[in-house]
Amino acid sequence: MTIPSISLSKRDRLASAVLIAAVVLFSCVMAFAADLPALTGRVVDNAGIIDAATRAALTQKLADFETKGSDQIVVATIPSLDGEEIEPYANRLFRFWKLGQAGENNAVLLLVAPDDRKMRIEVGYGLEGTLTDLHTKLIIENDMVPAFRAGDFSGGISKAVDDMIMVLEGNPEELEARGKRNPADDGTSIDPIFAVFLILWATMFFGGMAMAFLPPMFGTKLSPGVYKWLGMTFRYGRGPSGYSGSGWTTGSSSSGGWSSGSGSGWSSGSSGGGGFSGGGGSSGGGGSSGSW
Repeated sequence: MTIPSISLSKRDRLASAVLIAAVVLFSCVMAFAADLPALTGRVVDNAGIIDAATRAALTQKLADFETKGSDQIVVATIPSLDGEEIEPYANRLFRFWKLGQAGENNAVLLLVAPDDRKMRIEVGYGLEGTLTDLHTKLIIENDMVPAFRAGDFSGGISKAVDDMIMVLEGNPEELEARGKRNPADDGTSIDPIFAVFLILWATMFFGGMAMAFLPPMFGTKLSPGVYKWLGMTFRYGRGPSGYSGSGWTTGSSSSGGWSSGSGSGWSSGSSGGGGFSGGGGSSGGGGSSGSW
């Protein structure tokens, strides 16, 4: 008995190859995401660098803050990034945990990796206009870096949380004034005249036309009208006849309750109503990173 041979067309072979590649890629992504820690509370100290008293105080403070205005702050520590840069890791973790309220994305993630001596404040889309990159940079440089260099992780994280709450509650003046009184000097400062020259040069070559056309062409689409390109997030407003305006930011979020899109609930008896609910998770890389 002769078994008839089956001849696959070039198109069928290509489709099969694409399907196999997609399955392999999906498996790799799932394996990569599996390395992310579980969301177990407002303070997830997997690196064990926050003392018990500070951890309890932070948990209560963050619960009270969220109950008052619905914005959400989460503190996470991991021993190591395992070779990954902290910016994409923080963004992945923010989205994996689905921080913030659905449709609001009003959360902030403070991440510390002590083995790599790196930290990051990741800001969701809804809060980018309030907790700006300047504010997160000041918090890292003036609160966290000095304390971490002295070995005081609990104190640095606690102070950073206090300043984030202060800004999100509408009082950024003290933080900004403190930054002017104590400018950070990390040995990489640029001469002011040269900095002005760079700003003017960048404005000339990457002005309105570039911002209007290049991000949609070469950037990564995050959501309708929102693109990430060259480390920046560009948002375009739509009018009756298409794009009516554009702007760029580096992250945002909006109000959020404790939420986990995976449906795993967590609540604290003393949280005053700040249990997990909703499901945000949008963060385009806004915030700041640092090292010590």
